[in-house]
Amino acid sequence: MFDKVYDVIVVGGGHAGSEAAAAAANMGSSTLLVTMNLQNIAQMSCNPAMGGIAKGQILREIDALGGYSGIISDTSAIQFKMLNKSKGPAMWSPRVQSDRMRFAEDWRLMLERTPNVDFYQEMISGLIVENHQVVGVKTSLGLEIRGKSVVLTNGTFLNGLIHIGDKNFGGGRAGEKSATGITEQLVALGFESGRMKTGTPPRVDGRSLDYSKMDVQPGDEVPEKFSYSDVTKPLTVQRDCHMSFTSPLVHDLLREGFDRSPMFNGRIKSTGPRYCPSIEDKINRFATKDRHQIFVEPEGWHTCEVYVNGFSTSLPEDVQFKALRSVVGFEKVKFFRPGYAIEYDYFPPTQLKHTLETKLIKGLYFAGQINGTTGYEEAASQGLMAGINAALQVQERDEFTLRRDEAYIGVLIDDLITKGTEEPYRMFTSRAEYRTLLRQDNADLRLTPKGYELGLASEKRLKRMEEKHSKADAFVEFFKQTSVEADAINPILEANDSALVNQSGKLFKIFARPNISMEDIRQIESVDAYVLEHDLDKEIIEQAEIQVKYSGYIDKERNNADKLNRLEDLKIPSNFDYSILKSMSIEARQKLEKIRPVTISQASRISGVSPSDVSVLLVYMGR
Repeated sequence: MFDKVYDVIVVGGGHAGSEAAAAAANMGSSTLLVTMNLQNIAQMSCNPAMGGIAKGQILREIDALGGYSGIISDTSAIQFKMLNKSKGPAMWSPRVQSDRMRFAEDWRLMLERTPNVDFYQEMISGLIVENHQVVGVKTSLGLEIRGKSVVLTNGTFLNGLIHIGDKNFGGGRAGEKSATGITEQLVALGFESGRMKTGTPPRVDGRSLDYSKMDVQPGDEVPEKFSYSDVTKPLTVQRDCHMSFTSPLVHDLLREGFDRSPMFNGRIKSTGPRYCPSIEDKINRFATKDRHQIFVEPEGWHTCEVYVNGFSTSLPEDVQFKALRSVVGFEKVKFFRPGYAIEYDYFPPTQLKHTLETKLIKGLYFAGQINGTTGYEEAASQGLMAGINAALQVQERDEFTLRRDEAYIGVLIDDLITKGTEEPYRMFTSRAEYRTLLRQDNADLRLTPKGYELGLASEKRLKRMEEKHSKADAFVEFFKQTSVEADAINPILEANDSALVNQSGKLFKIFARPNISMEDIRQIESVDAYVLEHDLDKEIIEQAEIQVKYSGYIDKERNNADKLNRLEDLKIPSNFDYSILKSMSIEARQKLEKIRPVTISQASRISGVSPSDVSVLLVYMGR
C-alpha cells in the first residue's frame, strides 16, 4: 500500500503536526501526515483564539519564517486586538478571536494545496527503529510505513485520560480515543516519560445568555493582522466578546463539589498548567478573592456556541451547571458540553537536542505537548522547527536553530532542553531576556532572511521585508539629520507639557521624548512631507518610531546579547567527561552529564550550574 520511503513522516495533525508537515513539504521533502481523524486537522481543542501575551510574538515569528499559522489566523479571525498597547512595544502582543471551524478548514485546505504532502488516517501504535535510528512507523492495523525521519506531535493523546467529576475514561479529547503503544515502546528504548494535565471549560449556547448584563469587549478600532505577507487583509467587521464575573455564591456552589473533584480527591496526580488554572484551583488558591473574570468568547461568525474562558473545570456536570447558572448573564444558560480535565504522557524535553531531534534515536523528533508545553502557538513553533530540521537532515544540510536573542522560538526551545519542565510550559515575555529585540513588529526583519535561505519564505516576502527595513532606516536617518527651529517645535512641546527649547535641534532628539508621538511630530511640515513623498505605510512608520524612541534600550540589549553570544561560540566536545571536574559541585556535574550542553552559554543556563562551575569548565577546556 505504501510503496515509497517518505523523507518525513509526521504523526499527529494538530498545530505542531500541521506546521511540521507544511515546513518539510515546502522544503522539498516527501511528507506523510498521519493522524487519527483527518476531519480534525489543526483542531482548536481548547480556546478559539490565536496569539496573546508572548504567543502573538511566536505566531509572527512562525509567519516570518514561512509557516502557515499567521495566515490561517488572519483568514479565520473574527476579532483582532493588540494587547498591552499601554506598555512599551516589547510588550505589545497581537491576538485574534478565531472561527474554530473555519480555522481547521483553512488549515486542511492549505495543506491539501501544498505539494509533497500525503495524508493517511489511522493510529500509529509504534516506531520502527534499527541501530538507534528511526526508519518508519507501525499502524494499529499492522501496516509498516517507511520513512527517513519521524516527527511525533501526539498532543494530549498518548494514554490520554479524561476526567469529569468522579468519572474518567480514555480519550485524547472529548469524543476521540487516546493513542496507545508509543509511550511503552519509547520507555523500553530508554526514554524517560511523565504525566501532565490540562483542562477545558464548558461550551454553552449563546442564545441562552443575557449579554446586556455583561461588559462588552470589542476588537481594536483599527485592527491589524498577523501575517507579514500581502495574501491576507485586516478585518473590516468584527464580533464582540463579553466579560462577566464569578461571585462568592458561585464559589460556594463550586466548593460543594470539591469532594467529587478529581483534582482534590487524588484521582488526578499529574501537574496542571500554573498560568491557566481551573476555576476550582483558582478559588482554592486565591480564597480571599471574591470574584474572577469570565470571558465570553464566540466560537465563530455564525455559530451560537460560546467558549467560557476562565471557567476551566473537571467538577461533576451538575456542579458546573449549577455554579455557572449563578454567574451574571448565565442565569438561563444551556450547556453544549461540560468542561473536563485530561491527563496524558509527555517526555521531559531535556532528552532533545536544540533541533528537537531526540538524543537517543537518530531521525526522531518531538514537537508540541509531548515536550511538556501548553498552547497552540508553542506547539506550532516546535512543529515548524522539527519539520525544518527533519527535512534538513534528510537532505544532508546543516541543522537550523535559533538563539535566545533571535526569537521567542529560540527562548522556548532553549528553556525546554536546558532547564526541562515539570509543569505545562507556557511562554511569557518575562522569559525572554532580550524582549526589546524580540518584538512582534520586527519578526520579519529578524527571521524572513532565514526563512528564505531555508526555502520557506518566498522571494516576494524577502523583498517586501527589505523594503520595510530600508525605508524605516532611511526615515530614522532623516530624523537624525534634520533640524527643527525652536519656534516651530515649541507649540507642539507646550501642548504636550514637554520642556521647551531655546534653539534649533535635531528632530531625533525631540521625537525621542516619551510624551511626543508620531502624530505630534508629523505636525512639522518637513516630516509630513517626507512621509507622503516616500509613501510610508503604517508598518514602516511604526517601525521607525520604535527605533527612535527605544534606541537606547535596543542598543543596550544588543550589546549584552553580543557579549553573551561569545560564550555561544565556545563549543563543548560531545564526549566531554564531566567526572574529571572534581572542583565542581556534584549537582552541577550531574546536571551537565544529563543535559550534555553544546556550548558554554547553554551550560551557564542550566539550573544548578553556578558561575563558579562555569569558570571551572572554562579552565578545563583551556579557555
